[in-house]
Parts: sequence; structure tokens; C-alpha cells
Amino acid sequence: MTARGRGARRAAPRVGIFGKVGAGNLGNDASMESVLGFLRDRHPDAVADAMCTGPETVRARYGIGAVPLFWHHKFNQEAALPIATARKVLGKGVDIFRTAAWVRRHDVVIVPGAGVLEASLPMIPRGFPYSLFLLSVSGRMLGTKVAMVSVGAGAINQPLTRFWFNTAARLAYYRSYRDPGALEAMRQRGLDVSRDHVYPDLAFALPPPAPPQAAPGGPQTVAVGVMAYRGTNDDRNQADQIYATYVDGMKRFVRWLVDSGRRVLLIVGDVNGSDDEVVREIQADLATSRPELDPATVVAASVSSYTDVMRVLQPVSSVVAIRYHNILCALKLSKPTISIGYSPKHDVLMTEMGLPEFAQAVDSLDIDELTKLFTQLEDRAGELRQTLREHNAVKVRGVQDLYAELTDRLFGPADPTRATPVREPAV
Repeated sequence: MTARGRGARRAAPRVGIFGKVGAGNLGNDASMESVLGFLRDRHPDAVADAMCTGPETVRARYGIGAVPLFWHHKFNQEAALPIATARKVLGKGVDIFRTAAWVRRHDVVIVPGAGVLEASLPMIPRGFPYSLFLLSVSGRMLGTKVAMVSVGAGAINQPLTRFWFNTAARLAYYRSYRDPGALEAMRQRGLDVSRDHVYPDLAFALPPPAPPQAAPGGPQTVAVGVMAYRGTNDDRNQADQIYATYVDGMKRFVRWLVDSGRRVLLIVGDVNGSDDEVVREIQADLATSRPELDPATVVAASVSSYTDVMRVLQPVSSVVAIRYHNILCALKLSKPTISIGYSPKHDVLMTEMGLPEFAQAVDSLDIDELTKLFTQLEDRAGELRQTLREHNAVKVRGVQDLYAELTDRLFGPADPTRATPVREPAV
């Protein structure tokens, strides 16, 4: 199974899941759930565990072993600043050996989906970019197959972040991307992508749950997905102003929806608490500006998993959202959807699903134009649902093709010189 000179493949291959999962980002967790489903269905003998940012959640929810991605997370995060800083600095060295020891125990390590090769949201080079670098270096040195599976990628302007990510990608045993734009971004970043592949986002393989017995919904209910958006990795100096402008726009849009007779379901895509603040600001604005409004007209969905998001979206008539995987979830359920995007990946997704005209950019968002676009969305709802159903069928087949390839490349005889064509078919 490995290149460690230990002979034949083990009867029960050890598979590691590596990444920012279990820490509140429901889209990242959806990608991991999809991979765990693949292992359960096609490789039931595999023994899986994780190195991740939310090990407690992963252990409790998914029933697999998990250790922290960062050594310093073992300690009280409320420690005094000098102590916390010292631990973080020391941890960069400790994590070299921790990561290598963890990788060595596995035959395969999968980095499941998500935007692991992009920096469209703020991050620091010494965080996840450095950890991904350590993973791929360890995998190359120890003979463990590191697979970056249907991941996102984009242009990165920060030199050190780009270096960590590019080196990690070069050293990986296998790479595939969730859209052609991600593959092109890596080509422009200097990687040889001639043997890399394009497949749909892993979340397309997740089956929708049974609809809830009682949930807010119906033909006049609109789901509005919100986010504590503070700009991209290049916008840190304007983060507070960007946040205020975005939240003010969402308040205005929700007021227009309720004034037009719609009910609103507010949803989040990250359950670490940051998105909840936007929900509270919108509800406080309504309490002041529309004091006579029935509180049941605008409610916040309670979600703790991607399955929860799918469940609460099933009864609604349409969706307007900003978080990528909230948008993907709505499209997967064939809901007429408007994307308020902060990255090219939003536009690519909407185009691939046949709704390019309903993609708006958050940094140039005009609420008057958004209300006009929403009216068009409702007018074309029947047509758009049929379009989405057709594209969804293609996406599901694409993920199944991906998993067939992973079985061959990671769990069977592999020919690393074989080039596989891009597998993202058009409808």
C-alpha cells in the first residue's frame, strides 16, 4: 500500500482526514462527511481518523479518532498573551514532529474538498498554510499518499501563504479541483496541472435528509444566508467598514422582503458564533424599524451541521446567500438561488449550475438591483428548478466518477504517469 518497504498492502488500510473540519464551518464538514461516506460504502475495512481544527466535534459526531491540527490548541486558549504567544511559537516546531508522526501511521491522507488552496478569506501564513505544507512534506518523506480531493484554489497575493500552499500542492501524491477555475489558478501559480483533474464539489454526493415535520417554509418563505463578512485576505485594513456596509445592505434587503409580504428564514454557514451576530443585528433592526411585525415573519434557523442546513432549506421557495456551501446546498436542492459572492468560485458555481445571471458580487452589491433580480428569480422559478435538477444529476455522477478514481489511485495499483482528462461534463 505504501512506499515504505513494508511489502503488501495491509488488510485494513489506515486513512487520515486532514483539514479545517469540526470547527464550525459546515461546508468543510460536508466535504468530510462525503469522504467518510465514500470510505464506508466502497472501503468498509478502512480505519479512519482525523487531524483537524475541531477534534472534539469530529470524535463525538462522526465516531472516529481525532487529534488537534495545532499543538497549542491542547492548552487553555484564555491564557495570558505572553504565554499564549510562546506556546504558538513553540508549537510551530512541535507540529513538525507531531504531523510527521501522525502521517506515518497512515497509508493514505485525504484533504477533503473546501477552499484549502485559496485565501479568499483572511488567514495567516503560519496557520493552516504552514500545516498543509508540513502534511505534504511528511507524506513525501514517509511514503504516505497525500490526496487533495476536489479542493478549491485561487490567486494568492501574500508571498509566504502562496509559497506554503504551492509547495504543499506540488508534493501531494494526488490533486483534483472542484471547478476549472481552481485548476487554472494553480496553473497560473506555476504548478504543472497536466495530470490534475476537475470534479464537482464533494457535497453534491450527500443525500438530502427527510424534510422536517414542522418548519418555517412555503411559497412565500425566502432563506437569506448571512455571514460575518469582513472582506478578503487583502482587505484587512477596511474590514470593519466592509462588514458594516454588508450588514446594512442585508438589513435593507430583509426589510424589503417583509414589506413585500414574504417570510424570511435567516441561515448561517458557520456555527462558531460569528455569523450569529449578523442574524442578531438584522433582527434588532426589524424590532426598531418594523415594531408591529409579527416575530414569526423573520426567524433564525437552528443548525449545527450541513444536514441541518439541507433540512431547513427544503421547505423554502428561494434562497439568497453569501457563504459558498449555503449556495451550493440551495442549488443541490434545486432552489432558485441568488449568490452574493466574495470569490470567483461563486460565479463559477452559478455558471456551472445554469444560473450565471443570478450571481452578484458582494463588493459592488446594489440592494435596489438585488430586489429587481430577486423578482426575476421568482418569475422564472419553475424554469430554474428544472435547470437545476438536470445539472444536479450531472454533478452526482461526477462525484461518483471521482470516488471510482480514488479507489484506483489510492487503494489499488496506481500508475502516477497516467493522465486522466478533466471530468466535469457540461449539460
